[in-house]
Amino acid sequence: MSIAVRWAKRRVFVSVTIVIVLYYFLSSSYQRYHISTIIPHTKPEDVWEFVADFSRMKKLNPTILNFRILADHGNFEHWKYSVEYDERLSHWPHTFNTAIGHYSVRKLPESDGGQYSVASTHRTCFLFGLFCVNSKGEFKMSPIHKEDTYCEETVHYQCPFFFGRFCRREVEFQRQAIMENLKQQFKQKVFGH
Repeated sequence: MSIAVRWAKRRVFVSVTIVIVLYYFLSSSYQRYHISTIIPHTKPEDVWEFVADFSRMKKLNPTILNFRILADHGNFEHWKYSVEYDERLSHWPHTFNTAIGHYSVRKLPESDGGQYSVASTHRTCFLFGLFCVNSKGEFKMSPIHKEDTYCEETVHYQCPFFFGRFCRREVEFQRQAIMENLKQQFKQKVFGH
């Protein structure tokens, strides 16, 4: 076997190995995160209306830098909108991403629990759109203890295997900040009256 043929085989082998290793480290799987809280002295509908309005999301989620509504339609029973937004990562603040989110805002029928829901899907892109991941979530509000609101959010997010801990920390930071800021928002309203 000639030297040129051996070098060609070696290059193919190295190339295939690199592709397999990169695929292993960058292949994405879905993870699940769930969080809940109780907001005292509030109505679920008031919390729902606040969370559904993306212009208030900057107040709740400290990583969002700016946004632009792309589409908006529906009515009070079922409102849908799409938004493009830029955010910085909480643990790597010099890293930015752009995402497009599609929201579905509605009150679920009594047969499905009668909760107020803000469901969404997102495509988040890094490196000028060269690397993107998907996520979907649902934020539900329901009455509890006659005058309080129970809030729960479940998020399914895509993350490359190699970045698993980083993705988890980012999701935890954002979701916990949103819940805490939401509680503070309605705490202010209760004490403001």
